[in-house]
Amino acid sequence: MATKKSASSSQGLLPWLGVALIVILLDQFTKTLILGFFQYGDSRHVLSFFNVVRVHNTGAAFSFLAHAGGWQRWFFVGLGFAATGFIVYMLRQHGHQKRFAWAMSLILGGAIGNVLDRLIHGYVIDFLDFHWNWMAVMFPGGHFPAFNIADCGISIGAGLLILDELVRVRKT
Repeated sequence: MATKKSASSSQGLLPWLGVALIVILLDQFTKTLILGFFQYGDSRHVLSFFNVVRVHNTGAAFSFLAHAGGWQRWFFVGLGFAATGFIVYMLRQHGHQKRFAWAMSLILGGAIGNVLDRLIHGYVIDFLDFHWNWMAVMFPGGHFPAFNIADCGISIGAGLLILDELVRVRKT
């Protein structure tokens, strides 16, 4: 009986790991393009509110701990591995809950994408630069901190987790 449940939860896990893999591949492909076509610090204007840039982030979101002296690289790699284990466990247990599983899969793909950067380069490659004048009160020149596809997966996944919880609470 335990073998049947294990096989069933593995089959339920595979599609969600596939979603995470798509995020990882898109993230790494776009970062490879940036590395190939941009030098560190380059910026290309695309729209009045959007540039493609090449920046390196040794910290976490909003460059948190970026100047911590190097130990943060391994801290964030370890955190990424721990998050990966936890998320895979949660997907095995709750893969039937579609919105929750989408959220966790997107977060998983984003986390692994950024961990790969830290392992390969020692920093995360960011390249999406959005800017608006009204944001100047919070960010220098109105530029939101640059981010990447992995960060998009994490952010969208976090939003879906919040939505999932709000919907679940409303049902009870």
